[in-house]
Amino acid sequence: MKKEKENIVVDDVIDKKAPKAVGAFLFALIAIILLITLFRCFYTVNEQKNAVVTQFGSVVKVNTAGLYFKAPWQSVHKVDMTTHGTGIGYIVSETGQNLTDNDNGIMITSDFNLLNIDFYMEYRVSDPVAYLFNSENPEGILTNIALANIRTVVSNYTVDEAMTTGKSQIQSDVKAAMLDELNTQNIGLTVVNITIQDSAPPTEEIVAAFKAVETAKQGADTAKNNAYQYQNQKIPEAEANADAIVQKANANKEARIAEAEGQVARFNETYTEYQKFPLVTKRRMFYEKMEEILPGMKVIITDGDTQTMLPLDSFNSTDVDTTTPSYTESVTE
Repeated sequence: MKKEKENIVVDDVIDKKAPKAVGAFLFALIAIILLITLFRCFYTVNEQKNAVVTQFGSVVKVNTAGLYFKAPWQSVHKVDMTTHGTGIGYIVSETGQNLTDNDNGIMITSDFNLLNIDFYMEYRVSDPVAYLFNSENPEGILTNIALANIRTVVSNYTVDEAMTTGKSQIQSDVKAAMLDELNTQNIGLTVVNITIQDSAPPTEEIVAAFKAVETAKQGADTAKNNAYQYQNQKIPEAEANADAIVQKANANKEARIAEAEGQVARFNETYTEYQKFPLVTKRRMFYEKMEEILPGMKVIITDGDTQTMLPLDSFNSTDVDTTTPSYTESVTE
């Protein structure tokens, strides 16, 4: 009987304490849930990301770097806003080597040649909302846009231009075309830069042929430069010689004209004097001419009947030019 009474008392005590324990447990559980919920309502965003807050599928706001609070029923989607890079036309192996992607790296040029050309594209998120909700795979769409525009632009250039002088223009054209299409597609991505990593013919035989062509072009450029250098050297020399000849001719011309004018002036003066005094003028002219002729002549005086000759060399031997032919003049009394 005593044991039964004791059991009944213990059961009554347990029945009284059980509701209190359950209440305390539920209170603790609710408090923990509230704390966890409250803790999850706070979130941070670093400088390299943006946070898109949605509520029941609708975008509420976009947050940049900082500490923020949200309602428990709201969701936060963080988007990396830094610049990323990817290769187009090649695949990076596990060892770090670039392997040719034959499906995407082989292009056809405007002169119907095949060219293996590789690009490296840098891109980033420009609109985090469009990036999250306007497409399922924005990076895949970006790659397809790049491939389409690269093929279109490369097909406008010859294989020589795509390998040498046209690289910069190809890069510029591809980037401009991609930016236009990305603005139209509105997938939240933009191209920062796109550069040609390498461009080469697809086979070894074609590589050798292209090298030979390139060597020939360099040789042609060298020969052309040498020819221009020779031309630039000889043309000034020829022009200088031509100027010297022209100046000399002009000087001779002026001298001849001056001499002729002088002779004409002397003749006119002589003619004027001749009109005034004909006999005196003729004698004077005769004597002047003799003064020019006689110093170079050998004069011998003879009477015409004897063989005796008296040369006059001794009288002006210092003035006689022995190299001048001698002439004999007979003077008869």
